[in-house]
Amino acid sequence: MAFDEAAAHPGARGRVVMLVDNGVHGDSRVQKTARSAADAGWDVVLLGRSPGGVAQSWRLGAAEVRLLAMPAPLARRRHEFRRAWLRWPLAYPPNGIAAHRQQTVKAWQADLMVRAAQLAAAGPGTPRLGLRKRLLRAEQVAAKLTRTWVSGRYWMLTQARTRRRFRNPWDRAYTRFWQTVKGDGAWRRLEPGLWDYELAYGPVVDELRPDLIHANDFRMLGVAARAKIRAAAEGREIKVVWDAHEFLPGLKPWQDNARWLPAHRAHEREYAPYADAVMTVSDGLAELLRREHHLTTMPDVVLNAPAALTEDLDPDAPAPDLRALCGIGPDVPLLVYSGAAARQRGLDVMVDALPQLPGVHVALVVNKPEGPYVSGVLARARKLGVADRVHALPYVAHWQVVPFLAAADAGVIPIHHWPNHEIALITKFFEYSHARLPLVVSDVKTMAGTVRDTGQGEVFRAEDVDDYLRAVRAVLADPARYRAAYDRPGLLRSWTWEAQAEVLDQVYRRLLPDAPAATSAGGPTAVSGGPGEPRPAIGVGT
Repeated sequence: MAFDEAAAHPGARGRVVMLVDNGVHGDSRVQKTARSAADAGWDVVLLGRSPGGVAQSWRLGAAEVRLLAMPAPLARRRHEFRRAWLRWPLAYPPNGIAAHRQQTVKAWQADLMVRAAQLAAAGPGTPRLGLRKRLLRAEQVAAKLTRTWVSGRYWMLTQARTRRRFRNPWDRAYTRFWQTVKGDGAWRRLEPGLWDYELAYGPVVDELRPDLIHANDFRMLGVAARAKIRAAAEGREIKVVWDAHEFLPGLKPWQDNARWLPAHRAHEREYAPYADAVMTVSDGLAELLRREHHLTTMPDVVLNAPAALTEDLDPDAPAPDLRALCGIGPDVPLLVYSGAAARQRGLDVMVDALPQLPGVHVALVVNKPEGPYVSGVLARARKLGVADRVHALPYVAHWQVVPFLAAADAGVIPIHHWPNHEIALITKFFEYSHARLPLVVSDVKTMAGTVRDTGQGEVFRAEDVDDYLRAVRAVLADPARYRAAYDRPGLLRSWTWEAQAEVLDQVYRRLLPDAPAATSAGGPTAVSGGPGEPRPAIGVGT
């Protein structure tokens, strides 16, 4: 898709290509970054990955967003294409036939049920009725046996896929071998799926000929660095900003195997030296990155803070009513969690405590309300007899988040102890704060220290239901005491995206000092289209 020059910023200060390895929807930091940079006069194109495999595009104010179709054949390991003959000899081949066979048997049984109903309703004078019933019963037995056979073979296929987790001695030896032979280049063998990103994004970046690439997180760092190298070979200079959202060594691997983390760390180490500036989300993470990559200067910190002008950003799309969605009135105690849903996020403790919190409701505003983890949490609620007081809700647009959450009585952040959880004030912390909610947070280092310092909430021991109960009861008993913390002069102002956008623009201007000055003041950072333009549904941050 060629870039539409007519849509570019008139008199732009320079072209900025932003890269992110997701579908942009739901990533409020990336959206606000793109919008703020465009509002400051930069010509911004944000490239993301289309989750449906179909290219899409829209605008965030003056910034253009493109979602690229990205095939990912290299993400599958070679063994995933082979049958495990020795361990699972009856397993279906991993080519999709298992699902086809399973669905075929289900359709057969559905047909038999209808035919059985027809015979049951047939009159006694129906020709050969007895014979037809006997034949039907025989066919039902055959269908049941076939389903058992198909299910068994499907189960074996599942076992063949899941039992090999790259944690056996052979796979560990394989990992160590390539680390020894290729050093930081080992990722090419251990995680070849990273090339899928290069093959999808690289040609588009080259076509756009940016002055600066803003690479969000570790996967996009390699794409940006390789584009910088290719441009240098042509005599062009590209500046690279690496926006590190996570400390990779402290991240829980996204795949349950022994190769994922070493491979991505090697990839990051190889390309980190190509970053002209590093940006991150907290002072703690900045220090870790400085030590990990021997940076000569401290990374700039851009907090995951919400926009301040929440009420004026999109008057045509007011925030939904949180309490109405939960089906409760204004006097019912309501605890809210917003953000990604996963075991390490600690949502279980909120449900486990409900039997001892009569009348209290919990709203889980999550990225996947019907996903397997949330389904498990809701099943736990049913088992405890509190299902009617737990409400799983989808994300709202990021400009609606703060007023949406403000209807609750307290905001909960029950995350577990993981290295990345210890070092940052995460997005929901700032969103809760701007909603002026009393907080109930686990004792992860940075967040717990901030809450104790400001007095805006209570801290409990992570995964400790009894201590969580103590904290919740204290907050619900005297919410005004905790809300008063937000009256401290300058506290919320320092936690706004507007303040962070100034840092972002300073980084760009430092790298491109010859860029023209901005011709107009930046507007609000919300996502909003012009007349007739789509307003993509986007969500709260994590």
